[in-house]
Amino acid sequence: AWALLGSRLLVVRSVQVTGTRLVPASEVIAAADVPKGLPLLRVNTTTVASRVDRITQIQAAVVTRDWPDTLVIIVQERRAALAIPDAGRFYLVDPSGVVVQRVSKRPAGLPLYTPVGPAPGNPGIRAAADVMRSLPGGLARQVKSVTVPELDAVTLHLSSGITVNWGSAGGTAQKVRELSILMGTHARYYDVSAPGSAATSG
Repeated sequence: AWALLGSRLLVVRSVQVTGTRLVPASEVIAAADVPKGLPLLRVNTTTVASRVDRITQIQAAVVTRDWPDTLVIIVQERRAALAIPDAGRFYLVDPSGVVVQRVSKRPAGLPLYTPVGPAPGNPGIRAAADVMRSLPGGLARQVKSVTVPELDAVTLHLSSGITVNWGSAGGTAQKVRELSILMGTHARYYDVSAPGSAATSG
């Protein structure tokens, strides 16, 4: 007990942070608020992780002890799913509508989305993000913007000018097969929201 709680050898001398890209490691260490010299055994790793979780861009954090004198914080940052235009700039939001970053140029491959109502917790954002996550890479890269007139009617607007009523996030494999066949008709609108009953127009 003395060796773990009283020895000056088994105290926090350094804090290591991994997994950060958007958030500086210094910000994570400041949020963790673990004083140097604290016996490593006395560090409440759950409490430290909850402090780090309060950083907006961080989705989850895991804190572990690396004996004899290091605290390790493993961070999982939120990942942007959609870009919301705002006065010439873009808010990049995750599937829950949490703003991950504000940038001047929309990243390639991140579709535009204009939410109805506030972004945080917006069900339309989650529906759009769920569909985008389900798409194969080739199709996802063609999506310029997404609209959600209804939660089960997510609509994809491709860079070629084609509009696809995708519906909900389910049935992806069959929808992709049907869409690839229908696109041979060179129509401008495709409805694959009900697999087995796909339709085209325009």
